[in-house]
Amino acid sequence: MGNSGEYPIFTLSNFYQVMINFHGEYECRIDDKGRIILPAGLKKQLPPEAQEKFVINRGFENCLTMYPMNEWEEVSRDVNRLNQFNKEHRLLARNFNRGATELQLDSSNRVLIPKTLLEYAMIRKDLILSAFSNRIEIWAKEEYEQHLKMSNEEYSDLAERVMGKLHKPEEPENVS
Repeated sequence: MGNSGEYPIFTLSNFYQVMINFHGEYECRIDDKGRIILPAGLKKQLPPEAQEKFVINRGFENCLTMYPMNEWEEVSRDVNRLNQFNKEHRLLARNFNRGATELQLDSSNRVLIPKTLLEYAMIRKDLILSAFSNRIEIWAKEEYEQHLKMSNEEYSDLAERVMGKLHKPEEPENVS
């Protein structure tokens, strides 16, 4: 409760933001028709209301990004708020929505990925589903391994640069 005495409004969208926090890495294969099976361990992480419909789009660094429909609505709402009179904003919105496709799980827990997206991500047969936060990244296995290739020292340095300033210990209060 804030100073105004108002209570935060509970909505399904802010409920799901708290509930969906994917984790895990899953090796999969794509069949000849371009379908992948959503692993049971990943499906268990979805709230029942979000288990059937997804949206997939082009991700960064040649991967695909798959969102449960409710998460897609949140993310795309932010993109749609961009200033359409600003060239960079339009370019970002176009690229973000490029290839965006609604997917539906079939009775065998498979989704059909459009060929244009498979080509973009260079996915032939073996792939990795990397699940984190509110999304599932879909990578060609070789691309994923190459993209994340770094030494322990490089990883440590990256963590320090990115996270070091975020978790800075509090300065002790001057008690005099």
